[in-house]
Amino acid sequence: MKFPNSGLYHYCLNMSEQVNKLLRKQQKPPMMMYVPPAERLQIQPEKHHIIERKWHKIWKPFLAGCKVWHAPFQSGRIIPERDSDTRVVLTVHDLNALHEGKAREEQLRSLAHTQNLIDRSDAIVCISEFTKNDVLNNCDVNGKPIHVIHNGLNKLSTPYLEATSYRPRRPFLFGLGYVNTKKNYHVLLPLLLANPDLELVVAGHHDEPEYASRMWTMAEDMGVSDRLYLAGPISESEKAWYLDNCMAFLHPSLAEGFGFTVVEAMSFGKPVFISNLTSLPEIGGDAAFYFSDFEAEHMQRVFREGMHTYNTTPLAEQLKKRAENFSMERSASQYLDVYQSLL
Repeated sequence: MKFPNSGLYHYCLNMSEQVNKLLRKQQKPPMMMYVPPAERLQIQPEKHHIIERKWHKIWKPFLAGCKVWHAPFQSGRIIPERDSDTRVVLTVHDLNALHEGKAREEQLRSLAHTQNLIDRSDAIVCISEFTKNDVLNNCDVNGKPIHVIHNGLNKLSTPYLEATSYRPRRPFLFGLGYVNTKKNYHVLLPLLLANPDLELVVAGHHDEPEYASRMWTMAEDMGVSDRLYLAGPISESEKAWYLDNCMAFLHPSLAEGFGFTVVEAMSFGKPVFISNLTSLPEIGGDAAFYFSDFEAEHMQRVFREGMHTYNTTPLAEQLKKRAENFSMERSASQYLDVYQSLL
């Protein structure tokens, strides 16, 4: 939870809240959250969390009496020792290092870290069937139970822009996520050439500042930089406003374990244009439009035909219904079943 307004942040926050709602109904003790100091006020009530301290790297008194520890990410740092009686549930969100064009050495290093956590775990949860198959094909689960629990849609804020927020001057396309090579946003720039009445707003932390700089250079060379806005991190209310007011949501990512922002866009009934790579077809289903390659002519054709379909059919309602399949309450119930299976 070190990075607010990220998918992983909301996954942890909302999952804990929903699991504890279920535990209250069952009149059982709450699940405790282990959080960085900056996030201590986000977990309600306050007694339901443990604050991370530097000395926890050496001594972890909070693990005493812990029956089940949920490691919510495959790159986590805190996990009970191997000789502990604590059972461990590990959530693997993705093995994206295998799909991003990284050097083989980096791929193997990432796999080794995930494998180490799998070896320490008693049960594994993957957030998509794609991720599950990736794990089974590239890791040794050693017969441990492996479950698929899709991420659930978190409750979105009321759409609102601050006085200092960027307000597009034209109809606009919207992209949301870390701005880096994997997200592949630069391939969207030719759409601005083909559609001079549109803007492109991309929001999210500049995970690779040099990639954002390359996007700007490309936009300037194409003569479309006046219609590109890289918003950086935005608030939840700003995100809701952009999703509510955009013409379409575009996510040409090269690798995703799930595709959380795609579900958020679908919940607003917005047309989604996404790559056909990794887990994204599993999430978008037959309600999304897919880029099968990133050549400008192909992408413009997919966009033009997709918008025509969206504007002449009741696709908006189909998108909203598909988003309802990804329920936070259902996901929390499934996680609770996994926890209880280890007791």
